[in-house]
Amino acid sequence: MLVHILHHMTTDSFFSINTGSTEPIYRQLIEQVRRRIASGQLTAGQEIPSARELAQVLAVHPMTISKAFSMMETQGLLERRRGLSMVVAAQHTSAQPRTSRIDLLRPTLEKAAAESRQLELSSQQASALFQKILKEGDSQ
Repeated sequence: MLVHILHHMTTDSFFSINTGSTEPIYRQLIEQVRRRIASGQLTAGQEIPSARELAQVLAVHPMTISKAFSMMETQGLLERRRGLSMVVAAQHTSAQPRTSRIDLLRPTLEKAAAESRQLELSSQQASALFQKILKEGDSQ
């Protein structure tokens, strides 16, 4: 099951979780924030929904969200403001170069390639599926 949240301040920043994934929810959230910062979709000073708000909308335990937020703060992705919602850290003022963003996608594609080989799919079949998925995302 895939769950999305649209933040009330910006319609283009959202979090989604895949509850059927083997990847822990807190890690899914961290990676989404990392990718959105890398692409410039999230920039310095942009507010992140509160842990309580995210937990409620995503139907996960608030401690899961708090754990993700704490880890993102430690990693320098987010900054905590006393009594206010967390924001993207000050150093993230623009998108990373395209090569850095490609490097963020590599682990996901390596995992997909390994699964493709295990399923004995040809590289053409896997590439065709990836192209189809990319096009489906473009139409949304």
